[in-house]
Amino acid sequence: MSKVREGVAELLAQTLRDGMTLAVGGFGLSGIPRDLIEAVRDSGVKDLTVVSNNMGVDGKGLGLLLENRQVSRVLASYVGENKEFARQYLEGELEVEFTPQGTLAERLRAGGAGIPAFYTATGVGTPVAEGKPTAEFDGRTYLQERGIVADVALVHAWRGDTDGNLVYRRTSRNFNPVCAASGRITFAEVEEIVAPGDLDPDHIVTPGVYVQHVVQYSGAPKEIEQRTVRPRPEGAAENEGATA
Repeated sequence: MSKVREGVAELLAQTLRDGMTLAVGGFGLSGIPRDLIEAVRDSGVKDLTVVSNNMGVDGKGLGLLLENRQVSRVLASYVGENKEFARQYLEGELEVEFTPQGTLAERLRAGGAGIPAFYTATGVGTPVAEGKPTAEFDGRTYLQERGIVADVALVHAWRGDTDGNLVYRRTSRNFNPVCAASGRITFAEVEEIVAPGDLDPDHIVTPGVYVQHVVQYSGAPKEIEQRTVRPRPEGAAENEGATA
């Protein structure tokens, strides 16, 4: 049965409720499920816990949910691009759990794999370890971290089939796969939806068993939070051609 849905805004609004935990894919503004985030904003749901590598930037990505005061708690590894996030955090309006980036990815992966907890050396002896159990293995202290299972996961994929199998493109294959696996219900916005069998099985990253709903991406322009390019020196292009 096809998992492709029409009217995803209405479906998402019916699925969401106040106080839910959302796992959201992306890294900066790369690979974010833009359409789905906007649908969450429009639903008006409140008191969300958001698990994501970062919280977008002001006015874009998950920054939209912050500005609309829909988020009460954040689990993230990096949040330095968002001034509104900083303001809410410093003024005590937002609860934040900072997690090392690799640990956050593994917590999501573990949750998706049915692993309730694991041990890592990352964070031992730092504020990250406060209140968490530790154990010694082979003479070294390790910190216990809990797997994350989200009520709803929102991800963006390059290609996907109607059964929900997903393929990601380049840097979009960052937190999207682990977020997709961690959700009890996963919505995937997909740039190109194809028929079953049109994806090379060796290229599938997220099997369709993890995905309940597939929606067509609107094609809205993808944005970059910071451009770091600079003009080429005069004559650089000609020189490159001469030595190629």
